[in-house]
Amino acid sequence: MKTRFISRLENEDVSQRDHLLGKDLTGLPDLAAADQLFNGSTVASRFLRAELELNARLRTLSFGKPVRYMYNPLEYAWDTHRCYVEKYCQEGQSVLFLGMNPGPFGMAQTGVPFGEVKAVRSWLKITGAVGRPAEEHPKRRITGLNCTQSEVSGARFWGFFQELCGETHNFFCHCFVHNLCPLIFMSESGKNLTPPELPAAERDALLSCCDSALCQVVTALGVSMVIGVGKLAEQRARRALAEAGITVRVEGIMHPSPRNPLANKGWANIVRDKLDNLGVLSLLSS
Repeated sequence: MKTRFISRLENEDVSQRDHLLGKDLTGLPDLAAADQLFNGSTVASRFLRAELELNARLRTLSFGKPVRYMYNPLEYAWDTHRCYVEKYCQEGQSVLFLGMNPGPFGMAQTGVPFGEVKAVRSWLKITGAVGRPAEEHPKRRITGLNCTQSEVSGARFWGFFQELCGETHNFFCHCFVHNLCPLIFMSESGKNLTPPELPAAERDALLSCCDSALCQVVTALGVSMVIGVGKLAEQRARRALAEAGITVRVEGIMHPSPRNPLANKGWANIVRDKLDNLGVLSLLSS
């Protein structure tokens, strides 16, 4: 069986649904409506337009085993994601931190990259309605901003920049954070599957769409440096941007995943040193 995705709201009341997210079940404007909503007059509108185009392309894909469940938070969590982009995506940012794809207790819940719930609510101050995928694994339910489980990677990532920068303005004045792929994949058991674990043809089709969208996003932002969070994101960015002829510096930092033994031995200090070497630390601590 091939897996595809549709979204629904947690609250089944139609009037409440329409009030919160508009007439579409997911809160997403279609591409025709997007032309009016996101007319390209701001960086944020161009960014969101690129994401809607990516969503449209991703809906044409399907995935077989080992994938059994697939969530797209850019559909069911569009409300909070749009809040994040419109609040923090702005002119003059020079650095894009690029993750690979959502984690089950981070962006999958909140619609925000590395979106550990406490950081999203308390530091980033993101609000909005979060729906649910049409089909959920019983161990991976979406509870949105009410999720009580903390994502270690997201807590480390945003916690580091909160400690370094203090106020969100000091970070987002120079930087933005994005994921290459918005989809999260799970096996029958609920095991998280990364894009490299997909069958080759399906993986290549997926990453081709995501690479193209990354090029749109980098062009819209006008950043001069992309920093991959983890080797995979760094490698994909380097390849995609080079093939598109986009001249941007591509670097990388260690992923904060607890599955990485080195990250468990002092990720913050390692990343601080790397950002210092890249010339980014001085932007954020000045």
